[in-house]
Amino acid sequence: MVAESVEVPSRGVILDGDLAVPPAARGVVLFAHGSGSSRHSPRNRAVAGGLRAAGFGTLLMDLLTPAEELEDTATARLRFDVPLLAGRLADAVDHLEARPGTADLPVGLFGASTGAAAALVAAAERPGRVAAVVSRGGRPDLAGDALDQVAAPVLLVVGGDDEPVLGLNRQAARRLPAVHRIHVVPGATHLFPEPGALEEVTGAAADWFREHLTDRRRPAG
Repeated sequence: MVAESVEVPSRGVILDGDLAVPPAARGVVLFAHGSGSSRHSPRNRAVAGGLRAAGFGTLLMDLLTPAEELEDTATARLRFDVPLLAGRLADAVDHLEARPGTADLPVGLFGASTGAAAALVAAAERPGRVAAVVSRGGRPDLAGDALDQVAAPVLLVVGGDDEPVLGLNRQAARRLPAVHRIHVVPGATHLFPEPGALEEVTGAAADWFREHLTDRRRPAG
């Protein structure tokens, strides 16, 4: 396992990240955290560990600089700036493509809460590079018109008791033109704290990436 801290340049700022790539990785998954969170999110780290065990590399990164995080703590403004977050994710996709060790790996995106909207917009902006997307308790509706442009297969994982978000996911799914599915975790709420709920999220994500994380730049075969 190759694990290292990385710095991702993006439009005048440097974003901190943690990259880990197992031997013979079948792809790399870039995480987009949710509202008020960071690359240290225990839920995303738990999912990332499960994906690495399944043979995928992972990049967990901060989408805001330390100064921006302080501002966002006070205003909660930047966490809902989907174009800003999506642009930084797209830059991170480009960064993975330029790095030795990840340049030849297909890229998947895993977004939580508002990070899911950013992941979908980034997927629409990088249709030749992003091969699959998974949303955990996400707000895909915040991706707006980008939903109509997402070419990658999308899995929307939602808690069965997270009824408002489940409804928003169902509405957003109707706009996705590519392969997509809603996976409902029975009895789970928004953050999936219930016993076994996050493990089900991880298993569903791993299965989706196994099926769909192929390099979109080259024909299969």
